[in-house]
Amino acid sequence: MNEQRKIRVAIVFGGRGPEHSVSCMGGGNMLTAIDRDKYEVVPVGITREGRWVLAADEPARLTAAEGQLPSVEAVAEPGTQVVPWASRPSQDPAARAPGQAGQALVASAPGQIPHLLGEVDVVLPVLHGPFGEDGTIQGLLEMAGVPYVGAGVLASAVSMDKEYMKIIFQARGLPVGPHVVVRERDWPPEEADGGILDPERKRVFDAIAELGWPLFVKPARGGSSIGTSRASDMTQLHAAIAVARAHDPKVIVEAAIEGREIECSVLEGVDGTPPDTSLPGQLLIDGGEEFWDFEAKYLDEASGMAIPAPIPEAHQQEVRRMAALAFEAVSCEGLARVDFFYTPDGQILINEINTIPGLSPASYFQKMWEASGLPFGQLIDRLLQTALNKRPGLR
Repeated sequence: MNEQRKIRVAIVFGGRGPEHSVSCMGGGNMLTAIDRDKYEVVPVGITREGRWVLAADEPARLTAAEGQLPSVEAVAEPGTQVVPWASRPSQDPAARAPGQAGQALVASAPGQIPHLLGEVDVVLPVLHGPFGEDGTIQGLLEMAGVPYVGAGVLASAVSMDKEYMKIIFQARGLPVGPHVVVRERDWPPEEADGGILDPERKRVFDAIAELGWPLFVKPARGGSSIGTSRASDMTQLHAAIAVARAHDPKVIVEAAIEGREIECSVLEGVDGTPPDTSLPGQLLIDGGEEFWDFEAKYLDEASGMAIPAPIPEAHQQEVRRMAALAFEAVSCEGLARVDFFYTPDGQILINEINTIPGLSPASYFQKMWEASGLPFGQLIDRLLQTALNKRPGLR
């Protein structure tokens, strides 16, 4: 009897976004935990410049060691560049073959991306932020007809953009905190120093003033708290908007909410059943940070999470109900982590949904599931099987 072929999984990590190192840590964690008896793994890294390469299957090199963050460049296999498009020929006309055009065209077989991944059964993207979590790679894979884990194009795009995510949550009756969207035209640099504001820009300025102090300023399409700052006065607000704009021209300014930060992990239901939710956890910041920033999330060993969150049982259940509702509100699939604020008077406000939550060893998506009775290896298997069982075509 022939031995059954293993399922071939491409684990894609790294990427062009600012969360490159976080993605690498998640990719390494996946390489460690995936069932090698059942799955054949192809590690694919995307460099910060956007090159696609085969990466070494060495999870230990994709960890944060002695304060140094990992990168795809450090684990790329020499001479193994793979790209999802035809290679660009020489720009020197004399070096081209007779009749060669400025860009070669290469035909691909159905269900394959040219020059990328080869014949794989399913792709497991471990990419965060722009150019990975925002529907871009999801659209690429759908055009190629390649099954993949996680949310589709629409859910990925609206969940990445905090403006539209909040609009959808509010439309579904989920409470969100006060906030203002600031676009480039609303807050140009030359007017940040006291120039005269036109009526529309004054409206945005006045709306921010109504939020009160302190404020949190974030890139509208970012994650891992990169580019996020706390502002306690107008000078700090100007500086915070500049910091956020280094990552995204659209910025979200949010009122500070007094309360605990609660998270809940979600998985797509099996065979069309409603989403499953984990025990919620409460973030604990013990390293002296003002808020749950990048260092607290990934580098500060003093920070952690209490699972289950030390809130009343009825409120734990309400967090889980709201997490499932948020998951369905954006038409999410596969997995997500939903973040909340829990105020001193017991009010629960939704902060955001992450369609590719942090998956590094320090991340809490898996820890909440482990505390709920689902080991990480089984969780990965469930994600892959869910993706493989989806019908082809539109989701």
